[in-house]
Amino acid sequence: MLQAGIVGLPNVGKSTLFNALTAQEAALAANYPFATIEPNVGVVAVPDERLAVLEKLVGAQKVVPATVEFVDIAGLVRGASKGEGLGNQFLANIRETHAVIQVVRCFEDENIVHVEGSVDPIRDIETIQIELALADLASLEKRRDKAGRGAKSGDKDAKREIEIIEKIMPVLEEGKPVRSAPLSDDEREIVRKWFLLTTKPTIYAANVDEATLADPASNPHVQKVIEHAKAENADVVPICAKLEAELVALDAADRADYLKDLGLTSSGVDDLIKAAYHMLGLMSFLTAGEKEVRAWTIPIGTKAPQAAGEIHTDIERGFIRAEIIGYEDLVACGSRKAASEKGLARLEGKDYIMQEGDVVDFRFNV
Repeated sequence: MLQAGIVGLPNVGKSTLFNALTAQEAALAANYPFATIEPNVGVVAVPDERLAVLEKLVGAQKVVPATVEFVDIAGLVRGASKGEGLGNQFLANIRETHAVIQVVRCFEDENIVHVEGSVDPIRDIETIQIELALADLASLEKRRDKAGRGAKSGDKDAKREIEIIEKIMPVLEEGKPVRSAPLSDDEREIVRKWFLLTTKPTIYAANVDEATLADPASNPHVQKVIEHAKAENADVVPICAKLEAELVALDAADRADYLKDLGLTSSGVDDLIKAAYHMLGLMSFLTAGEKEVRAWTIPIGTKAPQAAGEIHTDIERGFIRAEIIGYEDLVACGSRKAASEKGLARLEGKDYIMQEGDVVDFRFNV
């Protein structure tokens, strides 16, 4: 399962957000640094309104949503790349994740201590970026030394590595992430295999107070985060972690009413989960039968046989074709049979690239 790591400085709301995401209180939320030492892990359902609609349509016995795994990682402080605080552990934990959600404090509260003594989201972002960049520089220096030995013997791949390393090291030396470096698609594919910390796709979770949640653009801290994120193609999701943790105790109807009273149409947690899912390059195809309605997770660009393999390897091995109906078409027609009679069911072969919301019935023979 792909993981998104929740990172940030101490006392920015990471563990509170994790509790809201996982609808539990597994992560200790406390007003002092390093309240989180061992990373907490939670498997979170991806909100998908289509599943409830399909459940009623086909009379399914159960619903199985797509999921993403979130990891709450210990707070980072200056000097983490040199082992300060829980630096080594922090870097090891984040290296194992596929994407990063950086919680950035965008609220003022004199009762909650900030490790730097004041609220400044750009300083906080840069603190973490510099530490990750320093760790990546150390990794690249080792790789460059090794590639240099290969280049002397005429190894073309080693020479290519050195060229790319020389291209991205100046970016890291400025404290910027590798993902902002001007690389070609081929170069990015090579760099991806090096598992550098600053290549990981990132979402900034701008943790605001309840007063500015309905209009986050009015919050000057959020404005700064949005401008910063544009420069590195990162997403920003405003969220009030404290509020979201409180919403967990409410049932769905009361939660919806509470959000409506605040001028909101959706939960920040739902927005963040969806953003993380898509940031990881994932999408869902659907199956709908009497036994279950289910969202299956696949990378964007997956072909039909490989998608079938997510259900069972035998289906991929014996794949014949896929009968596909678009979700909207199926709902409009009311049944798979009615959609087929209207010519809205398509038979697709091995080269078909799956699309978001395809409702699929795979045909196979083993």
